[in-house]
Amino acid sequence: MAQNLRWLYMGRALRSFVTAFLTVIFPLYLAQSGYGASRIGLALALSGLMTLLLVAAVGPIGDRFGRRRVIIGLSVLAVAGGAAMASSASFLVVVLASGLGGVGRGGGAGSGGSWGPLFPAEQPLMAAAVRPEERTGAFGILSFIGVMAGAAGSLVAAVPAILVQGGMGWLPAYRVLFWVGAILAVGMVLVALGLREARPSAVETAAEPPQALSFRQLLGRLAVTNGLNGLGFGFLGPMLTYWFYRRYGVGPAEIGLLYTVINLASAVPYLGSSRLTAYLGSAVRTITLTRAAGLVAMATMIFMPSFWWAGAAYTVRMMLNSLGMPARQSYVMGVAAERYRSRIAAYSSLPSQAGAIISPAIGGALMDSVIDIPIFGSVFFMGLNVITYYLAFRNVRPAGETGPAPGP
Repeated sequence: MAQNLRWLYMGRALRSFVTAFLTVIFPLYLAQSGYGASRIGLALALSGLMTLLLVAAVGPIGDRFGRRRVIIGLSVLAVAGGAAMASSASFLVVVLASGLGGVGRGGGAGSGGSWGPLFPAEQPLMAAAVRPEERTGAFGILSFIGVMAGAAGSLVAAVPAILVQGGMGWLPAYRVLFWVGAILAVGMVLVALGLREARPSAVETAAEPPQALSFRQLLGRLAVTNGLNGLGFGFLGPMLTYWFYRRYGVGPAEIGLLYTVINLASAVPYLGSSRLTAYLGSAVRTITLTRAAGLVAMATMIFMPSFWWAGAAYTVRMMLNSLGMPARQSYVMGVAAERYRSRIAAYSSLPSQAGAIISPAIGGALMDSVIDIPIFGSVFFMGLNVITYYLAFRNVRPAGETGPAPGP
């Protein structure tokens, strides 16, 4: 349904805008509330567990009852999560709000909102709205819109510092943005109401071409690779803001400005993913090469003498990551049958979510002794992900891909 594209683009823009400033302020809000590194890591881990449960539910519910309904429901939870965070800083509220509402868990700068329980419902709707040969390009545009909206949202992270200069306390200043997030989440609900979707029963009986991998084969391979990636992301993603804060002594205004630069720099490469995939002849080649180069850039962060030099290295990493992300999203939808795309997107991300639950707590506990542990852990596990991903999918072609197979 091509008319869904505009609503999906609008929904991604709103979600990425909100996610961008919440990602910056959430760990800093916890720090101002009196939580140390270990406590922040534990809060992120527990809220991640709740997010994992939501992701597990999105797959079967989306395939059986409709992805549109799932997006509406999750947007309502985002409203509740923002309002709850604005009302209380107790540990229980922090965990419940960030888990159910996705507060501060959007994949980090440059991700364009490609994270969380809503994504498995969004992906199949995107794939169904375009022809197979247009799929990677459409995912690139979706990510481009998300990153541009995220760039604007990152600037909002400077608002608490401005309010504090005007005489407001840090905690009330942060809570203002949680209220803003809740209000914008209402807009996400309204946008989701515009989506249209065929009845799930009609999808189940529709004729589909044979798939290169069965449901279990595809799920198993994605589970292994995504699990490694989740462990790596868990070390870096949720703790990156705190790492910048501890390593270089910067606050939300500086970090927000950096994230704006990262989002802007990462936007254009999303649009080049389709061309790069066509040039290399394989989505798998695009994914593995861009990820490997990005890890090299990220590893250099530990050697940087200042915040802005470290930020520049991370910006290069995110630009390379942007080149491969639409190809990865399109690839998964291309090798999965339409009737179980939500389940594949959801279940295959559960190991990633589980890894992201474990590693923040470990990283937070070790960070007091080894300040650079988020970078070390992330590079190690994401490096394993690059190797296993190529070995698992180098001979599997998605629908709509032409050219020679990657080969061994």
